[in-house]
Amino acid sequence: MNNKIVSQENISKTIFSIRDRQVMLDSDLAILYQIETKQLNRTT
Repeated sequence: MNNKIVSQENISKTIFSIRDRQVMLDSDLAILYQIETKQLNRTT
C-alpha cells in the first residue's frame, strides 16, 4: 500500500452537507483508503 499524506484541504473539498449532515461519496472514500469502491460497499 502506498502511504501518501492527504491534506485536510483536499479532504474538505470532498465533504458535502446534505440536510445538515456532513457526507462523503463512497467513491471519494475509496480513493482516500486506496481501495476499490466495490470493496468499500461490500457487506460482511
